[in-house]
Amino acid sequence: MSSATFLETQRRFAAHLRDPQHQPAPDGIEDRRLDIYRDLFWRNLEGFLSNGFPVLRSLLSEADWHYLVRRFFADHRCDSGYFVDIPAQFLGWLNTGLYDRDGYPPFMNELAYYEWLELALEISREEIPAEGVDAAGDLLVGAPVLNPLLVLVGSHWPLHRITPDSVPDAPLPAPVWLLVWRDRADKVHFMELNAPSARLIQLLEQAAEQGDQPSGNDLLESLAAELGQAPASLQPFLSDLFEQWRNKDILLGTRD
Repeated sequence: MSSATFLETQRRFAAHLRDPQHQPAPDGIEDRRLDIYRDLFWRNLEGFLSNGFPVLRSLLSEADWHYLVRRFFADHRCDSGYFVDIPAQFLGWLNTGLYDRDGYPPFMNELAYYEWLELALEISREEIPAEGVDAAGDLLVGAPVLNPLLVLVGSHWPLHRITPDSVPDAPLPAPVWLLVWRDRADKVHFMELNAPSARLIQLLEQAAEQGDQPSGNDLLESLAAELGQAPASLQPFLSDLFEQWRNKDILLGTRD
């Protein structure tokens, strides 16, 4: 067999495994043997995605879920050979909308993203900095340091409360804010925030992106101005909140 013929056989073999209903198998391979590969590849992929998106999987019928996985397997070309990257590839494919079946929940992509965040933070190679941070610093006087392993999610769907027994039929009138982060013990946590608390996280994120180092009191003044309140009235709330966040590794301390 020439190298060109062998490569063509490999391509047809791979295409058949991806989409056995529409791509014929290469000639000369016993179907019983092919079935072993078809089953192995399918079970591995479907199992990996089911484990990565357990809530989404639980909401869909077997036919609807298998349709999504089959279309992803057949249509998408992953640009990574690592198994842990498959959920991110699946999420990216979902966001393209390249599946022609109605009846999926309107919040499906947002729920998939929320579920994927846990894995993304677990496997992130970014470390929580130990240098340049005073863990015991005064969070109002100093510049609070936000945990870099943290994501704030805003959605009009209650993503953290969706289960097969609790499926929303309409979006919320106001967004719900969800914080996902990894602590110093490498454990991932989830928390619902109210709007002012979420705004504080946004202000801290913006400061970090711009290289600014506002003090806690600076943040207090900014938040008070946005809410139309006197800074003194918010000071006890902010002081208590900052200490809670420090204890949970949402804030690491102050800039040293």
